[in-house]
Amino acid sequence: MKKILLVLSVTFWISGVSYAQNQEETKNVRELGHTNENKFKQMYDEFATPNMYRTASGAPGSAYYQQQADYKMDIELDDKNKKLSGKETITYTNNSPDHLEFLWVQLDQNMRAKDSKTPLINGGGVDPASSQKGFVTQYFAEPFDGGFNITSVKDVNGNPLKYTINRTMMRVEMPEHLAPGSKFVFSIDWWYNINDHVNGRGRSGYEEFEDGNRAYVIAQFYPRMAVYNDVEGWQNHQFWGRGEFALPFGDFEVNITVPADHILDGTGVLVNRKEVFTKDMMNRYEKAKKSYNKPVVIVTQKEAIAKEKTFSEKKNTWKLKAENVRDFGFATSRRFIWDIMAVKIGGKDIMAVSMYPKEGNPLWEEWSTKVVASTLKSYSRMTFDYPYHKAISVHAKNQGMEYPMICWNYGRPDKNGNYSDRTKYGMMSVIIHEVGHNFFPMIVNSDERQWTWMDEGLNTFVQYVAEQDFGEWYPAALGSDKKYPSRRGPAQKIIPYMSGNQNRLSPIMSQSNNIHQFGPNAYAKPATGLNILRETVMGRDLFDYSFRTYSQRWMFKHPTPEDFFRTMEDASAVDLDWFWRGWFYTTDYTDIGVRDVKKFVVSKVPTLESQKFAATSRSLRFANPSNLVVMVEEGSSDYKRIKENGGIIEDPVALKQYVMDNFSPEERKNMKNPKFFYEVTFEKPGGLVMPLIVEYTYEDGTKETVTYPAEIWRKNDSVVKRAIASEKEISKIVVDPQQETADIDTSNNSWPQRNKLGKFEQFKNKVKGQ
Repeated sequence: MKKILLVLSVTFWISGVSYAQNQEETKNVRELGHTNENKFKQMYDEFATPNMYRTASGAPGSAYYQQQADYKMDIELDDKNKKLSGKETITYTNNSPDHLEFLWVQLDQNMRAKDSKTPLINGGGVDPASSQKGFVTQYFAEPFDGGFNITSVKDVNGNPLKYTINRTMMRVEMPEHLAPGSKFVFSIDWWYNINDHVNGRGRSGYEEFEDGNRAYVIAQFYPRMAVYNDVEGWQNHQFWGRGEFALPFGDFEVNITVPADHILDGTGVLVNRKEVFTKDMMNRYEKAKKSYNKPVVIVTQKEAIAKEKTFSEKKNTWKLKAENVRDFGFATSRRFIWDIMAVKIGGKDIMAVSMYPKEGNPLWEEWSTKVVASTLKSYSRMTFDYPYHKAISVHAKNQGMEYPMICWNYGRPDKNGNYSDRTKYGMMSVIIHEVGHNFFPMIVNSDERQWTWMDEGLNTFVQYVAEQDFGEWYPAALGSDKKYPSRRGPAQKIIPYMSGNQNRLSPIMSQSNNIHQFGPNAYAKPATGLNILRETVMGRDLFDYSFRTYSQRWMFKHPTPEDFFRTMEDASAVDLDWFWRGWFYTTDYTDIGVRDVKKFVVSKVPTLESQKFAATSRSLRFANPSNLVVMVEEGSSDYKRIKENGGIIEDPVALKQYVMDNFSPEERKNMKNPKFFYEVTFEKPGGLVMPLIVEYTYEDGTKETVTYPAEIWRKNDSVVKRAIASEKEISKIVVDPQQETADIDTSNNSWPQRNKLGKFEQFKNKVKGQ
């Protein structure tokens, strides 16, 4: 009796201490307050309140609006003086509920003006080593004067309008406020010097060849209307060179005058094809419209070479019309080879087009147009059917840039026509990426000036899918491993970036100009996050349905990040606030591992012993201790003591009988027969929440992978424990065996823990291919 009283006294003393501690902790919380830092809290603090313009579901609201800007332009290229001039008439329609006092127009070329502030915004000292040309350019070269020269701004009646130019933005004063539903028509005349985009960098410009000819890729070439919407009002952030473009949709009629021996294509339908095409070109074009497997050459390499020394003094005007596009670009040169093939998208024939100088061959004639066609098929499958009639890939040295229906792409063989796999795959990937931009942001028209990831990140994600598709459709293009070597997408490829110096990392949700490590942040990390969602968190069916829903809801509209986040949850019934917060709003990293593994056995103990174990049980602390099943950790002092008294049930037959004595025959039919019991403790030193993916290997060599949802961390962000009952003994446990979660430190991912190899041993294994 004394022994029983002692146990009970100790039990109640422990309970009393615990109660006192809880009271003290409660008091401290009341005095100090408590902030909800749970990784699974809803994102009401980060998201704007839904309204009539943008709903809580992520769809456009009943009062959603967007402005329209229509352009009529006459453009002339002065090839001799490398100068572009234009006259444009803009019809601006105010579809907003607001009265507008003035209009904002973007003058992106002013980034190249002689008095531009762009070169002054970046810090940095003297580079200890640079190329000779780079050194001369930085310290000795006179700044290139490539800014807009505005010669006239007038209303529809020819009256001058007051305007103010603030670097890359121009405010136009209207005679009176523009009422909702009203239009304002005005004109701008302008010219600027075209830049050398190869030696002076730039998103557009010219490349000059050794023979004196040039290939022009022209964009941001006209004063363009800024966006006015329900989120930003006027999006009139300055263009510093990195944050790209925010543009309204509109219709374009553009007449472009160039030397008569030039070949030209651009955004929109060529409406005077018979005037600018030769008879041979027309015949070849008609053939190309029905060629689905092989490009048809419209202008041959032989024909292009023949024009290299002509330098015609005559002129041709190419007329293009485009409906419902947000921008306009074109390319022109007498050195262009031109080929076209058809691709079937949603029952319609779309023209896949390539334009390139002979320097691009033989690589470009073999693969460019096929890559364009493949890209349109993959992106249409993931989003919506491509709505335009063509997509053009233009060869431009060192370039990768996108506009509606047309883009510039790099990838050039050496002077002997030889190229490496790196050059080939680099060309293919940039074509996929830039053609893919037709979907994001040319159609799903996000604000690039603010959120680079909304076009670059989403596009890079679909690029990864399209690259893998291309490898399946064109296996002849691949190397011996028969797998497309995508540079971005799989989780393990982002690890070096996410494990880097936190002083050089930015959250994805950073304004474009403020991002550290632009490529990994705005391209790779969001693309990898979406790939993790698709492959690991949501599964392909749920993800693809939700991604298509977002794309189709916001095609030809202006989405925000919240519209994307909300739609992905709305269409899938998957709560992803934990993912958006961690992956997009922080620079946290993934690190999940196995901290400890304990093996347990079942014991049968006297009533007095049962009281002891019941006192420490989470669920039976104050229950009647009789007839309890007691689990004892193998190798512990309790285990040794009870085993000495014959209280451990180790024989599998006895264990099964012990368990089955407590069930009816009906209940016993579907029972498992576990022989081994474990408690596995998992830890999460990293800040990011991720599903817990665990591969269990058994003594017979068989394996089982279990994915515990991310919500397993919802009540303890550092450590969780799992009880496992198994018919076979576990010999090995590995967390994230396929590297699906971008875990930056795998040294804690295994049990038994592997010894970490030194650098020399790692090198030896690498050489051996281990």
